[in-house]
Amino acid sequence: MFSRKILVVDDEMFIREVVKEFFEIEGYTVAGARDGRETLEILENETYAVIFLDLKLPDMTGVELCRQIRKNNPIVVIYAFTGYTNFHNQIDCETAGFDDFIVKPVDMKTLLKAVQDGFEKIDKRKGR
Repeated sequence: MFSRKILVVDDEMFIREVVKEFFEIEGYTVAGARDGRETLEILENETYAVIFLDLKLPDMTGVELCRQIRKNNPIVVIYAFTGYTNFHNQIDCETAGFDDFIVKPVDMKTLLKAVQDGFEKIDKRKGR
């Protein structure tokens, strides 16, 4: 069941906490993970509609993690969330199954719009 649940995957605790606090104020349920292993463990037990996924994690790349998530979660919306951008990263993200590419730092209104758009995408994917 997809509800107003967001997962923020970033090795920087400050980023996870700021994004979590903002979206909780907006009425969303938010969890955070610091690396790929923790993300996969969380996703074994919970379903999240929107995932913000840092591309540089300590144990695997965000591209690798996105591919793993997509195997079992084809409907979720996954945003690449990174401070590093180049053309190759964007191509890798597209082929891995990311829905979009968000460059940090980003203002919270942009993240809120991304989440709102993400829920619309999920509804379309489900045929609503």
